[in-house]
Amino acid sequence: MSGVIEERVSQHYSRGDLEQAILDALAKSGKDVDRLTPADLSPVDEFHTAGRQATIELMEQLDYKPGMRILDIGCGIGGPSRYLAETRDCRVTGIDLTEDYVRTASALAQRVGLSDRVSYRQASALSLPFDDASFDGAMMMHVGMNIEDKAALCREVRRALKPAATFAIFDMMRMGDGELAFPVHWAASAATSFVAPPADYRRALEDAGFEIVKERSRRDFALDFFRQSAARIKEMGGPPALGIHILMKTDVPQKIANVLANLEKGLIAPTEIISRAK
Repeated sequence: MSGVIEERVSQHYSRGDLEQAILDALAKSGKDVDRLTPADLSPVDEFHTAGRQATIELMEQLDYKPGMRILDIGCGIGGPSRYLAETRDCRVTGIDLTEDYVRTASALAQRVGLSDRVSYRQASALSLPFDDASFDGAMMMHVGMNIEDKAALCREVRRALKPAATFAIFDMMRMGDGELAFPVHWAASAATSFVAPPADYRRALEDAGFEIVKERSRRDFALDFFRQSAARIKEMGGPPALGIHILMKTDVPQKIANVLANLEKGLIAPTEIISRAK
């Protein structure tokens, strides 16, 4: 992925007042911002299809144990990493292109008392700032849609993992031919959207030295989620105070409607692929 595309991706997500916007929304939701728990943050810090529930259902399939070092690729503002640190006592390192996300992830980890188990840094998934075989596992949730070179991505992740380490992916993947409706939450246009079919992921993983353990489409799960989200926004006349719309920034109803339309047409579906390093 070129530096120009990475810069565009970072700009798509960047929001300079992100931490304050989240704290304001938490306060409006009745939370004490000086006494937050990881669960308090879950409506806003899980920037992927179906949020916390999707994270729980993915992590249930992974044998991550206390003390393991886990890499969170495209960590966003840190929801999945904090969930894994809290529930499994893992040591999680998150990387993300967007400086605002990294800064906010670190601040939120401090607020919920998990900064001893999670850390975040700005970096590209195609050039990980870690030694070979540094991690016992890796996860990537709704990140590959912004990365064109899946082969280079998988090679770099494999380099950073120990043998037998598990790599879990939960991405929106291409399922049918046709033009996607934009904007969506991961891209304003096709210029920074690189949705690929599961076969492309499988090929990239296997060529990089992974074996595929499990694959599962979450299309029905996603349809329910986006239909319910759209209905709630319509009923309330807008999104709730606290939610991932804070990360979407603008055109929230349109982005949700477009994702739902793309799903209903069979063009895309969120898909899990779990692999193991050879």
